Amino acid sequence: MRHLELIATATFGLEALVAEELQKLGYTETKVESGKVTFPGDERAICRANLWLRTAARVRIKVGEFKATTFEELFEQTKALPWADYLPKNAAFPVEGRSVKSTLFSVSDCQAIVKKAVVESLKKKHHLEWFPEDGPVMKIEVAILKDVATLTIDTSGASLHQRGYREIAGEAPLKETLAAALVILARWYPDIPFIDPFCGSGTIPIEAALIGHNIAPGLNRSFAAGDWPWIDPKLWQEAQEEARSLINPAKPDYLIGTDIDDSVLKTARRNAELAGVGGSIHFQRQEVKDISTSKKYGKLVCNPPYGERLGETSEVSKLYRELAQAKKKLDTWSFYILTAYPHLEKVFGQPATKRRKLYNGNIECQYYQYFGPKPPKRRPERDQAAP
Repeated sequence: MRHLELIATATFGLEALVAEELQKLGYTETKVESGKVTFPGDERAICRANLWLRTAARVRIKVGEFKATTFEELFEQTKALPWADYLPKNAAFPVEGRSVKSTLFSVSDCQAIVKKAVVESLKKKHHLEWFPEDGPVMKIEVAILKDVATLTIDTSGASLHQRGYREIAGEAPLKETLAAALVILARWYPDIPFIDPFCGSGTIPIEAALIGHNIAPGLNRSFAAGDWPWIDPKLWQEAQEEARSLINPAKPDYLIGTDIDDSVLKTARRNAELAGVGGSIHFQRQEVKDISTSKKYGKLVCNPPYGERLGETSEVSKLYRELAQAKKKLDTWSFYILTAYPHLEKVFGQPATKRRKLYNGNIECQYYQYFGPKPPKRRPERDQAAP
């Protein structure tokens, strides 16, 4: 097994959750930075992290890191890295890049220089003058932050939010990674009643069901590193078998998704079936003001419209007033609301118990958390951690 330095990338605000997930997987030596969590691992770690991480965007291999303020420095130090240890002779290695607060600000030039340097490095090792690039895809990223260049290889391929179950999304879909984060931050467990009154195409309740059943989110998709010659296919098979063996077949006690649009509810049911949790979620047409339940305690988690998806301010305000009324009816429930709507606390008539800044795409939001009273008696919380 190789000793690798791996990076799990994350949307701003979710880094601590990614670190928590990695630690539950057994990778305890984590380093949390803005937008990423670094951890040591091997080929098996690549397989397991891609399969299990619910809130990360990608898993990358860190090949090298150095300061570069000139193109010559970028070229020479990139060329000196051991690229042939990772890239076979026929590897397809496109280069993408980004630069923030750095002397080398031209991303296209940085990409071209890194590409040329990698080719020169491979020429020396493989004794070739030309590379066909018709083999496994091993996408390289050059990320330059404050003149420090980090060179990585992407192991995931498609972003980890693409679980494979969402064939059709709603008008403004919430990424699966963020939806999972909302559920995890709400500290929901499958014996706690759960309602999403703005479920749309079903992403939040589906992610809750996946968590409730302890289904690895990447179990039904493929990854770029699955085609790499130096990762034994047996490792992928073992990781998948491990994940399947840990699925909890018991249904969550009470998992509801509601919306006012029959067409999106149809999509939600289809997505849930594709995710393998169709029998665990009850979707129904219902307005927010009509929400009721016989369950005394529970958690309401939602991502309501907040102006970007509805044109009329009055319509948005009315919706939040109805949500506030629902909170009064369900006065023993905890409410968790992700929104960019700036007047939520005013409409609710009280500050949130806790707030957390998160980003839905490029929209800055607040995750308002209103904690209800604790139930007088609770069954012990079941740990939904991965192995």
